[in-house]
Amino acid sequence: MIPPRQPLIVDSTLREGEQHPGIHWSSSDRLVIAEALDALGVDLIEMPSPAVSAVVADDLRLIAGRGFAARVAAHVRCIPAELQAAVDCGAQILHVYLGSSPQLRLNGHGRDWPRMFELVREAGDVVRRTGVPARFSCEDAFRTPLPDLARIFQVAEDAGFERIGLADTIGVATPDQVRETVAVMRHVLRCDIEFHGHNDSGCAVANTHAAFRAGATHLDTTVLGIGERNGIAPLGDLLARLWLDDRGIGERYRLELLPAIADLVAGLAGIPVPHTACVGSRHAFTHKAGPHVKAVISDPSSYEALPPEVFGRTRRIEVAHRLVGHHAIAHRAEHLGLDLSAEGLRAATQAAKELADRGGLDEIALDALLIERARVERENVHGQLG
Repeated sequence: MIPPRQPLIVDSTLREGEQHPGIHWSSSDRLVIAEALDALGVDLIEMPSPAVSAVVADDLRLIAGRGFAARVAAHVRCIPAELQAAVDCGAQILHVYLGSSPQLRLNGHGRDWPRMFELVREAGDVVRRTGVPARFSCEDAFRTPLPDLARIFQVAEDAGFERIGLADTIGVATPDQVRETVAVMRHVLRCDIEFHGHNDSGCAVANTHAAFRAGATHLDTTVLGIGERNGIAPLGDLLARLWLDDRGIGERYRLELLPAIADLVAGLAGIPVPHTACVGSRHAFTHKAGPHVKAVISDPSSYEALPPEVFGRTRRIEVAHRLVGHHAIAHRAEHLGLDLSAEGLRAATQAAKELADRGGLDEIALDALLIERARVERENVHGQLG
């Protein structure tokens, strides 16, 4: 059963998104994307650590000082000086992280559990001293034994972190594993729970949805799912999935802006909008096969789980192809203001298929065929009357 609540969306396009191969956000890119995300209504906008570069530090000051309704977080290592630098740049929330899996402890920071506990407590001292709310996240949480996760998250909660983060950093988790892990943490902790799911095995949206169902309060996304390697859960795809559970999502977020935001980020990043994007793809609400078109013309919900108008899109019926049926032809004729008989529609459909088989059918040719068929019918009627 879906919990009677709504998640908080943490969008990391400005941080995780820049880790996508070939992407380099300029300061103006960051600002225009942040403005679009704030207009959509995301709850948190995540920026990189100011330790990345002087320009990134300036960008953090710029975005955090813009007065957005969304709160601006900085993604920082579990190093007190880095937390303080983020606070000095105006970060409204600190997103602290530390690798927890055996692989990352061995090959990453090289620290044992006692020292990691100390680092979390030292970071907590900065959180308490500055009064800036913070999240503590474990990288590679799903290759970390559950007892170890529970221990370090308990230390983080006791140290003053208001939220813990479960990061499926290399995308190995399954929805069942995510559901179990979040449920365990929900049982042993009082604080909020965030989920960050990578898409290496194609489960990012499913895993993020499973995390929410199990009790996660904050869900990480990027526009188009861009990020390290295969990226993370796409913002539009996740909101579409959540809308199917709870139409109230449309009251909190301006879902009609999703296609424009997808186009904006794609343009700035120099990448295409994926054809699989739930609402961003230009094919998302396009119908082609004859039986599909017949049903959709009668009742769009026959083949549409999502209503296009909710997501700022319009339905499109493709007719210029060999799969076309006479219902689609009739729909196109009506759109053109043509009145064709049943026999004329059947003849036009057959002619369209034959033309498509020869590779000569496009919308211009189809419209010309229908107009000609209507002209012939009119002349026949006039001849009979004469």
